[in-house]
Amino acid sequence: MNQPTDIQTSQVQDWLNHHYGISGNLSLLVGDVDLNFKCDNKTNSYTVKLSVVADISVFDFETQLLQHVSETPSAQLALPLPVLNQQQQWITTIAPQGQQLLVMRVLTWVDGNLWSAYLPHNNQLLNQLGQQVAQLDQSLQGFEHPESRSSFDWDLAQCLWIKQHLDLFSVTQQECLQKFIQLFEANHADYQQLRQQVIHNDLNDNNVLVSASTSNHVAVSGFIDFGDAIHSQLINEVAIAAAYAIMDKADPLQAAAQVVSGFHQVMPLEDQELQHLYHLIGMRLAVSVTQSALAQLKEPDNAYKSISEQAAWNLLEQWQVIHPRFAYYQFRQATGLSPHPLAAELTRHLQQSSSSLQQLFPQHDEKTMVMPVDLSVGSFLLGAAAEYEDHAAQNFKVSQFQKQHPNCFLAGGYCEARSFYASDAFSTEGNYGKEYRTMHLGLDVWLPAQTAIHAPMAGRVVGLHNNDFKRDYGPTVILQHSYTTAGGVTDVFYTLYGHLSQATLDLLQLGDEVALGQLLAWTGESHENGGWSPHLHFQIIHDLLGREHDFPGACTPNHLPIMQSLCPDPKDLFGYHFESAQTTYSNDVLIQFRQQHLGKSMSLSYAEPIQMLRGDDVYLIDQFGQKYLDTCNNVAHVGHEHPAVVQAGQAQMAVLNTNSRYLHPAIIGFCEQLLATLPDELSVVHLVNSGSEANELALRMAKAYSGGQAVIALESGYHGNSNACIDISSYKFDGQGGQGAPTNTHVVPLPDAFRGRHRGADCGSKYVQYIDHAIAAIQQNKQQLSAFIAESIVSCGGQIELPQGYLQAAYQKVRAAGGLCIADEVQVGCGRIGSHFWAFESHNVVPDILTIGKPIGNGHPLAVVVCTRQVADRFANGMEYFNTFGGNPVSATIGHAVLSVIKQQHLQANAQVTGDYLKQQLKTLMKTHTIIKDVRGQGLFLGFELCDDQLLPLPQQASYLANRMREFGILISTDGPDHNVIKIKPPMTFNQAHADELLGRLAQILQENPMYY
Repeated sequence: MNQPTDIQTSQVQDWLNHHYGISGNLSLLVGDVDLNFKCDNKTNSYTVKLSVVADISVFDFETQLLQHVSETPSAQLALPLPVLNQQQQWITTIAPQGQQLLVMRVLTWVDGNLWSAYLPHNNQLLNQLGQQVAQLDQSLQGFEHPESRSSFDWDLAQCLWIKQHLDLFSVTQQECLQKFIQLFEANHADYQQLRQQVIHNDLNDNNVLVSASTSNHVAVSGFIDFGDAIHSQLINEVAIAAAYAIMDKADPLQAAAQVVSGFHQVMPLEDQELQHLYHLIGMRLAVSVTQSALAQLKEPDNAYKSISEQAAWNLLEQWQVIHPRFAYYQFRQATGLSPHPLAAELTRHLQQSSSSLQQLFPQHDEKTMVMPVDLSVGSFLLGAAAEYEDHAAQNFKVSQFQKQHPNCFLAGGYCEARSFYASDAFSTEGNYGKEYRTMHLGLDVWLPAQTAIHAPMAGRVVGLHNNDFKRDYGPTVILQHSYTTAGGVTDVFYTLYGHLSQATLDLLQLGDEVALGQLLAWTGESHENGGWSPHLHFQIIHDLLGREHDFPGACTPNHLPIMQSLCPDPKDLFGYHFESAQTTYSNDVLIQFRQQHLGKSMSLSYAEPIQMLRGDDVYLIDQFGQKYLDTCNNVAHVGHEHPAVVQAGQAQMAVLNTNSRYLHPAIIGFCEQLLATLPDELSVVHLVNSGSEANELALRMAKAYSGGQAVIALESGYHGNSNACIDISSYKFDGQGGQGAPTNTHVVPLPDAFRGRHRGADCGSKYVQYIDHAIAAIQQNKQQLSAFIAESIVSCGGQIELPQGYLQAAYQKVRAAGGLCIADEVQVGCGRIGSHFWAFESHNVVPDILTIGKPIGNGHPLAVVVCTRQVADRFANGMEYFNTFGGNPVSATIGHAVLSVIKQQHLQANAQVTGDYLKQQLKTLMKTHTIIKDVRGQGLFLGFELCDDQLLPLPQQASYLANRMREFGILISTDGPDHNVIKIKPPMTFNQAHADELLGRLAQILQENPMYY
């Protein structure tokens, strides 16, 4: 078959109308052999295919196949079906072409996006692809046709022809292709015995269709182009579908496992088939790049011939570095099998070996028990990040722990998630962003340096490597051991000994036979343990995967099930038993408890909640040690668990914590430092515990000062969760479950210059008129205005910057009516906007009362009300104001530390520089992704709004973006009355590198199709 040339679209329209009675608009489609068009009319769409052939019987196989599949009840797919011409024939001969014929075929159009044009290819979609491929192959079982067994270069069973064309490639490329050719040839005899049937054989990313419905209902909807169907090994179908589905994935093996899992759920795969899958995927890619290279020689202008070439080469480069057996273990895991087929046999052998830690360390036979040492993510032994990076302090803790338990081995760590591995040195890019190798795979035993280590089993030295170049880690020894399985098979495994003394290198040589109980090594000094206390890292390994020098001692959570199978628990060998050092709970258990015993109004963030166990600067860390960049937690104002703040609080808590009725210098020191940041008018401080309490007190002050009860508040404003605060929070009482504004609350429209009632830079005066209306209504009802309350940038309203002049005019009118002006700076104060320490300063106003919330305590329950002397004196009417915890020495000390950190680390300046950069880059992103219609805010208090071209809000897209960012390790959240605004208010230590990480992930996810549905 050849592709027709020099055919005009108008000719095709005439032929289509004449032979099929179909008219419509034609658009050209890409194609390999056929000349393809899409025909659209008012009622239907069709695929029109023109081919030059010697004999029209070549189409009979494809016709029979499509009819067979369409008649199979189990088929759940949309497939292109033949459309008969007016003579009730599927093939229409148009004209002779020399010794050949120009023929036309018409098929029903299958709607949907091409896989290649759709993102994201998440785990659910990859899994469903596997299921649908299996559905198709299930429907093809039993189908036979004489043409199905013909010679065909794209048949993987016939793929060795590519060996003749290796000279088309560079030396490096040839080496890559040779790896898969050799694997295919080495396994060819077994391969020929695998299950065979008719398969599609070309489920590439341009032949798989994805439904274009909402993001919650995306599905593989159909397959097209059955022209390459062939009778071949069934596993080839899985290999081909996977090869194209995993292109452009950071972790292609993980993605391939999803396809395999889906296929297996419908059509169970056999273990023998899984053994071939790795190199078959490689061979399909090898055939593809070879075909592209040949096509470029013959038809350099045919883009379709090389459509996947670069992506295929990129994948080949990734695929070749994966060990074939590791891929096999991954595929076994995907089908519900134990990753290593002899894992249970090895466990049985280890349990029967009856070794012990006393045999490993015979000079410490006085130790009769094992005491667990907790180095997990939530470990109190480790303390804060600043503490566990202080190795001297950690060594002291371990030594003290040993003194408390002199007759115990201090040990632990198997499958423990360790947050100190969550660093770039232990990171890799996965399909969902950065992944960290935090899951520890061995047993750590803490013992003095130069403790003798004796072989727990006989073996042979196969690894002897000096790791001194890696952060001063000492030598590693690996012994090989063998045993006989219950079925009589000889199996091998390995034991690894790490963090050893340099003297070990003089004790052993590669190839040495080591007897049971023989001296093997000594524990290293602290500097040979990366600075940690001397200890042995012991690991059992079932398959070294060719890594005798650098077998990993930790893995990512995604790889843990496989690595657990390869690295069994050392307790199976040594026979010790102890309770875990820390109680752990699965997310499902925690969610279930909350649902049963916590108030249902207490919400969780994200569609898939996260269990957080540690904070570190701008990151939160989950129970697996995986880091999340926190861009929405303004409460951790100077960074999660800032060491200076933590130390200050701990030190004061150890000495005294009591109420403020006693004299104490801490409250004075904090208040002096706070007042130094404020205008002189704001001179009296009241210390409380939360922003809600601060605003509650501010309202009491205003009512005491004015004698009135009426409050003017902004639409969509939020000021806290107490009764009085809810009564002035439109965000709550106008939202779900709310009952509207109380009688004394007068809501004025949100001054939203972008999408509000009045728009544009000069709209402030129009919004101020609503203040006049509210005051008039209050006075008409013979009420007295007590206060006007507003955030200086409206947070829950959607990060709304107030128009210039609005706050000045509003304050003037409120004061003229006898009311007070309350600035709620719970979210925007303390240097967050960058240009000023307090956001109200940017409006050239001074409030009568300022409220400050938890950020002043960096998450500690500390909040402040600062007011003028006149307001304070009027409030002091004889009724004592007392707050048991407000102003206690610990809280005051922490507040003082927070203010000191802001000043010493120049965090206000950082907020301006980083915020300006981030805001400008978001505006640049807006040019490419028009779903972003506005970027606003100041400093590190920013937001961007998602709307369609008519400025209608897009809350579903905002929710999708927030949840997808969470999957990639970036925490963002939505806000605004329509929940379509993404808010960005990270800790103040957030810098340009963090901003770039955020921007990069935003750009990546904004390309995905659900963002635009």
